[in-house]
Amino acid sequence: MISDQAAYHIRQKGDLSYLTFSHLERYKNIRHGFSTRLGGVSEGIFASLNLAFNRDDEVENVSENFRRFCLALEVNYDNLVFTDQKHEDKIRVVTAKDKGKGIVHPRDYQCIDALITNIPGIPLTAFFADCVPLFFFDPIKNAVGVAHAGWRGTLLGIGAKTIAALTKQYGSDPKDILAGIGPSIGPCCYEVGIDVANQFASAGFAQKGCLKPKESGLIILDLPQANRNILLDAGLKDENIVIADICTKCHKDIFFSHRGHEGKRGAMAAIIALKGE
Repeated sequence: MISDQAAYHIRQKGDLSYLTFSHLERYKNIRHGFSTRLGGVSEGIFASLNLAFNRDDEVENVSENFRRFCLALEVNYDNLVFTDQKHEDKIRVVTAKDKGKGIVHPRDYQCIDALITNIPGIPLTAFFADCVPLFFFDPIKNAVGVAHAGWRGTLLGIGAKTIAALTKQYGSDPKDILAGIGPSIGPCCYEVGIDVANQFASAGFAQKGCLKPKESGLIILDLPQANRNILLDAGLKDENIVIADICTKCHKDIFFSHRGHEGKRGAMAAIIALKGE
């Protein structure tokens, strides 16, 4: 089992375990967390806290898992707003009209990999099983965001584009924004082919230490570090960016890992919300 570090805490609610960032926990007006696979009711390859409705798990089980996670985070299940992830770079500005979309109401949007809002009581929700979770909080303008960054989204700069959206929509100054980079597949395990590696090299990530060749001909790609570099380039302060530095594949007993479980898996969720009234 992973244990608390300075960067993050492992929280428990009964049998349910989830991760929070220390620098975000200092603010009492937000709620956030990244789930593990522990503490739910799903069975088989989805055991036990599967939070994906699109993986052929029983709907009732996923709903109950969400209720448990929401209870642990002290957020409103009925107000959850889901992404509709397609490994792209589109961002949705979430308003009060979006409450419940994805959980109790159908989504009327598509291809959304990031969400932002400044409205209290709306838990923004994105899904993961090796890709990089990005949490954002602006304590000055009181706005939050969450983004899903796989290798395609990373190349498209979804982290920087989420920062730009917070700036445009709410007047955020990037120097004020806090970011958390959650558990994902790490450089210990993430091998990519030459085509993907060349795309990252062309975007300058080789010079930033995010690519390392192996004797096998495959390349190691450090996705968390690539996203950190993107956020730094977008104007965030180094001290405001925290990486959990936990590999989901190495810890596939605790997290769902698409590579580690060869596609036979559920999914975790990243949730962040301004505290409701």
